[in-house]
Amino acid sequence: MKRFDAVTGFVIADAQEDPCSGLPPSFQDIQEAYRPLIVSASGWRKIFVASGNQEDDSESVSKADVYLTAMAAVSIARHIGFGKQIVLGIDARPTGAALAYVALRMFLACNLAVRYVFIASAPEIMADSALHDSDAFFYISASHNPIGHNGFKIGRAGGVLNAAEVKPIIEYFQTMVGDERSIQEIRNLSASVSSDRIEKVFDSIPTEKSAAMDRYCQLLFRTLADSKDPAFIATAIGKLRNQIASHPIGIVGELNGSARCVSVDRQFFEALNIRTVFINDTCRQIVHPIVPEGENLEMCRLELEKAYRVDHAFQIGYVPDNDGDRGNVVYITPSDGKAHILGAQQLFALVAAVELANARKTHHRVAIAINGPTSLLVDAIAKTLDVTVARAEVGEANVVLLAEHLRSDGYTVRILGEGSNGGNITHPCKVRDPMNTLVSLVKLLTDENLFRLVVSKDSPSDSVLMNLEHALESLPKRIITGGFSEQAVMKVRTTDHGALKTAYEKIFAREWDERSAYLRERFGICSWEEQQTEGIYCRTGIGCEFRSGRGTGGLKIVFFDDQKHATDFIWMRGSQTEPVFRIMADATGTDQHRHDYLLAWQRQMVEQADSSLHQR
Repeated sequence: MKRFDAVTGFVIADAQEDPCSGLPPSFQDIQEAYRPLIVSASGWRKIFVASGNQEDDSESVSKADVYLTAMAAVSIARHIGFGKQIVLGIDARPTGAALAYVALRMFLACNLAVRYVFIASAPEIMADSALHDSDAFFYISASHNPIGHNGFKIGRAGGVLNAAEVKPIIEYFQTMVGDERSIQEIRNLSASVSSDRIEKVFDSIPTEKSAAMDRYCQLLFRTLADSKDPAFIATAIGKLRNQIASHPIGIVGELNGSARCVSVDRQFFEALNIRTVFINDTCRQIVHPIVPEGENLEMCRLELEKAYRVDHAFQIGYVPDNDGDRGNVVYITPSDGKAHILGAQQLFALVAAVELANARKTHHRVAIAINGPTSLLVDAIAKTLDVTVARAEVGEANVVLLAEHLRSDGYTVRILGEGSNGGNITHPCKVRDPMNTLVSLVKLLTDENLFRLVVSKDSPSDSVLMNLEHALESLPKRIITGGFSEQAVMKVRTTDHGALKTAYEKIFAREWDERSAYLRERFGICSWEEQQTEGIYCRTGIGCEFRSGRGTGGLKIVFFDDQKHATDFIWMRGSQTEPVFRIMADATGTDQHRHDYLLAWQRQMVEQADSSLHQR
């Protein structure tokens, strides 16, 4: 008999049904299912919906993908060891329940204790794993990818495993996929699990979900206060509530049917006396493309304008992706009552300014960990606050690990993240979270002293316009390629990223010689250096000796003026979670031509490098 989730009413599964029974997929079917799977520390992803149409919102998955999921679950179970405990959860995608059910059967067959929370946001399941004695979490999600995609995130203690930690799991998984005998092994494991054991897990879902929500709130309040001390946390909450009482704040949440619809957003905001309006807040009520960028924030923008006309406290709106670890923002400009979409890089920079300014009040050695393509906006802010900037490769796990290394060296690292991808990670959290982003903005908009510090208003006699319009005007002016704009994405034929970069370096050297005079005269660009990121390392230099592994990290050309100040950069990297190659330009000032010139130049050089490798 099918079981239904008490919170959403969605089907969980039928404990009497074995998804691995009946005619199994062939070995060739498994190979075909595996081929498009992208595997990285950030997540394993592919189109899982049976139709193969990435926009299909049906629940069905193929038999081959059922077995592929089972192999992934067995691989993590064998890695963490029999008898251990794992947290299992899914985002709001319709295929999630079917994939989670087969994973549940494998975990039970491998003698793991399973706490199943069903639909939960990524920060929620990670907070649960951070505050509960669990050995790992297995989260089924494809984050911002279209609805027909799905995938797996593997982690423990509040964050995803880094590349070194996930490597043995990937190797075991690939061994299973390549061994025809694995098909029968999966059949046997699935058949070994009784329906009674599964029903007990299903029975515990409401309790586990409630506990996960409570732990998530606990971690959010710890993060707000930057403390584990209950008394200090209570004081920090009381202080913020008083600030909000004096400077009322309202937030619009356009949740787009995501896992945040059944997370803590309402209760968390209510606890702080923040006014709220929510729309599209029914789980799986997905009304626009999932990635919270550009026009996908338009509905939220219009709703914020509507709310502002009724109540001027409403200054901010947010839209999450499907697993709810990203939440990009729209904001009101009181000068005209209009709402505007805030770019991911500008949002990250503003939150960084808030948290770094707060950290510098009480700490001397402060650092920020960011990824390679994060804008030089952050460097400019860090310089004014005497904060160290450290860069890692793209990937949440990389910046989290880099931050841990910096802390071990005596730095305070309160804020970290990937400005290019949207959202921030605020310590002690190890994952992006729109709740933490919004708390930083609320602090800014309700604390006059902090606002003055961030926007450099030193005179107490100056009037302070405490709104995001004024705060954003204080940021250095830059034009930055949007991470998910069409301009940022390329298709290349070369799969050897190291070879592509080597060809690119030769082309760039030649191009620099030809263009250097124009670059100096037109843009004041006088010199450059190459930076390459791999894992937690950023190496300066040209050539493969500055790359490691398969050379899949980012490559960046940083440009300098005649005073050796970094002014602009162009960047390139093949995605590890999508079959695309990404490029961007980060240009100083407000000259759109400057940005467009650099980006077009970057695209041309990548295309030439790719073509040169296919003319042989």
